[in-house]
Amino acid sequence: MRAHGTTFLNAYTNSPICCPSRAAMWSGLFTHLTESWNNFKGLDPNYTTWMNVMEKHGYQTQTFGKLDYTSGHHSVSNRVEAWTREVAFLLRQEGRPVVNLIPDRKRRVMKKDWDTTDKAVDWLRQEAINYTKPFVLYVGLNLPHPYPSPASGENFGASTFHSSPYWLEKVAYDAIKIPKWLPLSEMHPVDYYSSYTKNCTGKFTEKEIKNIRAFYYAMCAETDAMLGEIILALRKLDLLQKTIVIYTSDHGEMAMEHRQFYKMSMYEASAHVPLLMMGPGIKVNLQVPNFVSLVDIYPTMLDIAGIALPHTLSGYSLLTLSSEASTSEQTPKIHRPPWILSEFHGCNVNASTYMLRTGQWKYIAYSDGASVQPQLFDLSSDPDELINVAAEFPEISHSLDQKLRSIVNYPKVSASVHQYNREQFIAWKQSVGQNYSNVIAHLRWHQDWQKEPSKYESAINQWLTAPPSSSRLSWNIV
Repeated sequence: MRAHGTTFLNAYTNSPICCPSRAAMWSGLFTHLTESWNNFKGLDPNYTTWMNVMEKHGYQTQTFGKLDYTSGHHSVSNRVEAWTREVAFLLRQEGRPVVNLIPDRKRRVMKKDWDTTDKAVDWLRQEAINYTKPFVLYVGLNLPHPYPSPASGENFGASTFHSSPYWLEKVAYDAIKIPKWLPLSEMHPVDYYSSYTKNCTGKFTEKEIKNIRAFYYAMCAETDAMLGEIILALRKLDLLQKTIVIYTSDHGEMAMEHRQFYKMSMYEASAHVPLLMMGPGIKVNLQVPNFVSLVDIYPTMLDIAGIALPHTLSGYSLLTLSSEASTSEQTPKIHRPPWILSEFHGCNVNASTYMLRTGQWKYIAYSDGASVQPQLFDLSSDPDELINVAAEFPEISHSLDQKLRSIVNYPKVSASVHQYNREQFIAWKQSVGQNYSNVIAHLRWHQDWQKEPSKYESAINQWLTAPPSSSRLSWNIV
């Protein structure tokens, strides 16, 4: 796809977690507009997505695999962890990241994703090839997401990097770099909270870290092979030359960078995503440096179909950057902003987080903008994002903060999420009755919670009864 199409070098998720990210992609709206606060709260099931619009305009539509953008999914553990993230306690919410090697040389490790790929290929062969009208096919894979780890409890997380020798042999093991870590004592408090809840504050050998990264790359290789099957099918059916293919992801994977795995972070490994396009009218072997994000998918899809774009969208069509037609004098110029916005309100991070990426800078603000110190990284000189220069460059920090506030009133949004979290937890607590502490004890927190349940119950009660201003500060007790 890189050789035959356009690669967007600076593409970002609008929220580094599954459901909120996908809600942004399917709606074309920022997270604070969809109010998709966590993996449990996404879009209404009847929400009109870009695919619905294209279907109304005569497209044959089909989806296979993971969609995950509507409300009501994911484990109880994931919901409760998101709702109680500001409570003044530290509890491990995940299993320790580990690798698991299948002894045989299986090529099809993730059977569910391969089944999804097979269904998509069969649909192309049996259905799409016979259509007289254009089609839209969406294929959602789970890989390279880490695998579920049942040892983490009833509502297990996904902390197992799982592959076979077939895929590991495709990884240049000696080329894998060990990421640099700040000492625990020097970490930003929100980063420390994330590392702790992800069960990453213990000791890891270099071999452990390198293996986790190798297995992740092997999982990426298997994902790439699935994409290859679909592109090969399009080619064999003589559909490739008249089909636009877009490849992207809902978020990245930390793979032990910054002493974390998983996502839920504004660091590049989590927030930066692949985004490639190829097909008729798309520039070949082009690398686009402009900042783009997943809310751009909605207007891009409608633009491809020649459908008028709503003025309410948060994103902009990617065709203005990748289409051969966009270079003509007749093409109207669209003033794409030189920044992208990403925000996060879910579990494993104890304060609402907002990231503005523009130029050489990445600015990250938290909560109400006052109770938690911001971060500023100069990616031109610090690509590893290890040096927070917010205090060193106060004018730039202030300027970027003002720009961020002009896009989203983030203290107000944080307060709204805080209120939502308390209300949702209270409703859930009432639904399980006096047994709620025992229910929590069997979530992913079970090992920590059972040590001192009364202590943690008391912390939750203080959180529920404290005024909003003090509740926002409670996370500092780490």
